[in-house]
Amino acid sequence: MARPYLLLSPAILSLALLMVAPVVFVLIYSFWLRTAEGLDVPAFQFGNWVNFFTDGFYWRALASTFKTALITTVICILLGYPTAYFLARAQIRNRGLLLFLMFLPFWVSYIIRTMSWINVLGKNGFVNAVLVGSGLIDEPMKLLYNDFSVIMGLVYFMLPYMIINVYVSLDGIDRNLESAARVLGCTPWQSFREVTLPLSLPGLGAGSLLCFVLAAGSYVTPRLLGGTDTLFFPDLIYEAIISQLDWPFGAVLSIVMLLALGLVIAVYNRFMNLSDVYRSFAR
Repeated sequence: MARPYLLLSPAILSLALLMVAPVVFVLIYSFWLRTAEGLDVPAFQFGNWVNFFTDGFYWRALASTFKTALITTVICILLGYPTAYFLARAQIRNRGLLLFLMFLPFWVSYIIRTMSWINVLGKNGFVNAVLVGSGLIDEPMKLLYNDFSVIMGLVYFMLPYMIINVYVSLDGIDRNLESAARVLGCTPWQSFREVTLPLSLPGLGAGSLLCFVLAAGSYVTPRLLGGTDTLFFPDLIYEAIISQLDWPFGAVLSIVMLLALGLVIAVYNRFMNLSDVYRSFAR
């Protein structure tokens, strides 16, 4: 009877040490007291939590973060689904090479790829140079260091995750179902709407969940491409822990972010199947 638990003990021990224990330590830290001298004193008090719940600034930051993550996810859906459909349905050779090229930029550091957007969206960047050179605008537009540049950077990073999830879902659909729908009188659009799209929803949902959670938890992109008006929750966590060295309050913000994203995942699992996310990675 004890043998199954013995076989699972390495995995259970790894989860306990690498996932459960850090969260427990952060939770304990959130109750510590930050003194006027800048010291973190072990205690059990709710002052840090009260400061968070009574300050609307942090709620606005959380709402702004989720809004940006939602816009990023929607754009990834609009761009990623047609691309995945093309990869899955087009009669092309070297489909694997195209998928490989899609992930090739991941070989370059994420920070370098993010900073490359400065040369694209900057005042003297590629976009403004083309628009000014073509006569469409007289002066360069402000495309950098605002919410727009943050969303562009996040879409660039998240789009492959959306494409690969939808592609795996589309590639697993039995082509005979679509052919049967056409034989029964469906137009190509009706066949897509009634057969292909519903069967690809698990992949679309898995890709959306990944894009939303990763975008909401992103720190580098808002830090490098965001402006003074950009309000992003992970950036507040960085400021509290690294800049202000206020670890107890940074722990509160971290736990709040963890719970908020956990709630999103719970809602997703209520209406979709969370195992689709794991299955997409396994493939």
